[in-house]
Amino acid sequence: MSTAQAARELSFTAPMPGLETAEGFALRGIDGAPGLYALESASPRIRMFLADAAVYVPDYAPAIPGSTLEDLGLEATELATTLVVVNPTLEKTTVNLAAPIVLNPETGRCTQLVLDGREYSLRAELSA
Repeated sequence: MSTAQAARELSFTAPMPGLETAEGFALRGIDGAPGLYALESASPRIRMFLADAAVYVPDYAPAIPGSTLEDLGLEATELATTLVVVNPTLEKTTVNLAAPIVLNPETGRCTQLVLDGREYSLRAELSA
């Protein structure tokens, strides 16, 4: 398992785009799927799946701004856990590489980055 813990409360440095009113986030590991998590909020009830990029897209390495690392209390990018939102459908499963969630695995403090440019896809197909 990666540095993200299997079950813990999270605190976002700023609201996630589109989820500005959500609060009470928790990250829960999915049994039998190392590196796959359910992100849930208490109010309103929201549940989405996140994948540890180090496990599912190991070549993915977006630049994390120094200000983001500072906000998260991290001294280096290597100390962060990068999670990507999973979009499962009947046809295929994709991940959003354009808006990763960067997590300080020690504190549970995190932020969602919205990356500029077209280098990373909103719906990158997740291969088996």
